[in-house]
Amino acid sequence: MSSQASVLFDAPGPLARRRILIANLVALAAVLALAVVVLMRMADADQLEARRWTAALDANAWTNYYLPGLQFTVQAAAIAVLTSVVFGLVFGFLRLAPFAPLRGAAGLVVEFFRAVPVLIMMVFFYQVFAQVARTGVIAPADSPYYAVIVALTLYNGSVIAELVRSGVRSLPKGQREAAAAVGMTSTQSLRLVEVPQALIAMLPSLLSQFVVILKDSALGYLIGFFELLQYARQLGSGQGNILQSLVVAALIFIVINFLLTWAATRLSRRLSSRAAGDAGAPTTPVVGAPTDKPA
Repeated sequence: MSSQASVLFDAPGPLARRRILIANLVALAAVLALAVVVLMRMADADQLEARRWTAALDANAWTNYYLPGLQFTVQAAAIAVLTSVVFGLVFGFLRLAPFAPLRGAAGLVVEFFRAVPVLIMMVFFYQVFAQVARTGVIAPADSPYYAVIVALTLYNGSVIAELVRSGVRSLPKGQREAAAAVGMTSTQSLRLVEVPQALIAMLPSLLSQFVVILKDSALGYLIGFFELLQYARQLGSGQGNILQSLVVAALIFIVINFLLTWAATRLSRRLSSRAAGDAGAPTTPVVGAPTDKPA
């Protein structure tokens, strides 16, 4: 038996592997049969006609709907990513502070915003910014835009803060002890030694959270935020091909998320290999340092 086998259960034998293969084939056949039924139903409802798909993919659709919607989606997501990282780092530091009241207050804020669904926060802040718009500080049409950014920042920033805290806690205790041995304070140890290492370790989870921000921005259409999904719905309503328009919008989201995941994987591997190379590199002796001589 392989040394990599799980400790929770035994490795499957020949009979178990055969049963797993049969179960997978049956499940695949069921999925294919369901797909055939769905396509037949769509054909009966004239949803597979070429004109519906061409109208969802022509120049008018891209110029006036998909690209403007994608612009607002990426813009809101990019701003939310930056503000979420700032929020997460600040409250991640506060959750690791040496003062218990400060840790408790930061933990209360983080846990509160992690517990509240992001859609509820979008609706709440939409009402808040709608009231602010009445004073003339912001334009009424911008209320959904700001509400989406603030809601995404608070929710995902709280998740990032928890990632920072758990990433630092997972480091070996020797990191902080070594920093203390060279005269660093707890704050300096966090800022210069522990958090940079934790960021590299949690990079895949961090970039996965960026994908969540991009996808959750689509919830803004419920409060009137004109992003990719809202523009696709408008296109489908006007052309009578809402299914096709939503499929195209979904494919755009899939491509963007795939590219983000691919970039996150490449970056994580590069940083991990670089950190391993730095750890294994020979140290250069200091000129003039005392050396041990044989007696």
